[in-house]
Amino acid sequence: MGLYRDQVLPRVQNVLMDLGGSRETRARACAGLSGSVLEIGFGSGLNLPHLPAAVEGVWAVDPALVGRRLSARRRSRSGVPVHFEGTDATVLPFADDRFDAALSTWTMCTLPDPVAALREVARVLAPGGSLHFVEHGLSTDERVARRQRRWDPVQHKVAGGCHLSRDIPQLLADADFEVLEISTHLEKGAPKVLGFTYEGRARPAQQ
Repeated sequence: MGLYRDQVLPRVQNVLMDLGGSRETRARACAGLSGSVLEIGFGSGLNLPHLPAAVEGVWAVDPALVGRRLSARRRSRSGVPVHFEGTDATVLPFADDRFDAALSTWTMCTLPDPVAALREVARVLAPGGSLHFVEHGLSTDERVARRQRRWDPVQHKVAGGCHLSRDIPQLLADADFEVLEISTHLEKGAPKVLGFTYEGRARPAQQ
């Protein structure tokens, strides 16, 4: 699985995660970002074309080194500097209150410990900062949710640790985030077990 996970999968995701309605979804997620932005799950830089001009820089955390190479053209075309600063979102190499905002798109499904990672994001967000997120997860349709749970072990193996049935609002609550806004939709062209999407913003509850 090492060769597939480390070399093949990032290239597949670079194509598949830029299809359908994902560009419009990314644009909505990035709207309102400004200043210094932490991005967990930077991947191949698919969010770069959608960043507002007010973003001064992105500090990227992602274990996929191939994704960094695949992002080279997007980085060269973007006016936003990208700084690669870590591979593990549960141990962020930044001081407290470092960032104006954070961004996570289709990332919480794969994190080995999403609550620990979200608590680290909360730690490095400055007062007033918020997390912008788009994540696929547990459907509110119980029939679909049952299929998600059934297929989770297969998805985990073939998609680099991805989970189909993570409850995104519950993960945010467990990490002491307050949801500011959230909506759900089925991603265009995606099967129901994979495409149920949560989109919104949240901030650390203590702010």
